[in-house]
Amino acid sequence: MKSSTGLIRILAVDDHPLLRAGIAALIGTQSDMALVAEASTGRGAIETFRAVRPDITLLDLQMPEMSGIDALIAIRSEWPSAKVIVLTTYGGDALAERALKAGAQAYVLKALVGAELLETIRAVHTGHKRIHPTVAAQLASHLGEETLSSREVQVLTLVAAGNSNKAIAAHLVISEDTAKAHVASIIAKLGANDRTHAVTLARERGILPP
Repeated sequence: MKSSTGLIRILAVDDHPLLRAGIAALIGTQSDMALVAEASTGRGAIETFRAVRPDITLLDLQMPEMSGIDALIAIRSEWPSAKVIVLTTYGGDALAERALKAGAQAYVLKALVGAELLETIRAVHTGHKRIHPTVAAQLASHLGEETLSSREVQVLTLVAAGNSNKAIAAHLVISEDTAKAHVASIIAKLGANDRTHAVTLARERGILPP
């Protein structure tokens, strides 16, 4: 159901003012929607949601202070019925999987914001879920694969920062052999050729930030 005003009330959360302005202009052309609030950070998303209780929240994943995923988890833990559409530049399967597990009802790529976003807002408002075919294909292509453990993600983050196995071992207070074993496991799980390739694949898939 729509709100008492007869409009789908929308909260837009993104740290880029131009994108928020574009969303506002797009929604402003629709007779059945209204942009009721905006926020530019993850913490701001939670506070603003609490204040306006929108029907639909459009939520970016990459933001300062608190990630969109963390904001999504916080919002859904306080309001389990909250309907959230993720807007992101990145179509990586790991990022999409985390967002969907956190409770997002839809996953929309920013490059495709336009008519698709309006259709998605209406679909989610009526209880449906939407995932862009490109993202769905990526999810399907990695279905059943071993996921990296939290420790392996820690190790890979340190690899991405240019650390050697010795430095990784010192940072995590583990032996160098254990660090090497983690790196080898990461490379195998990602199907990478080497450490650098593993970092590249992890960023493409959303396991690591870009």
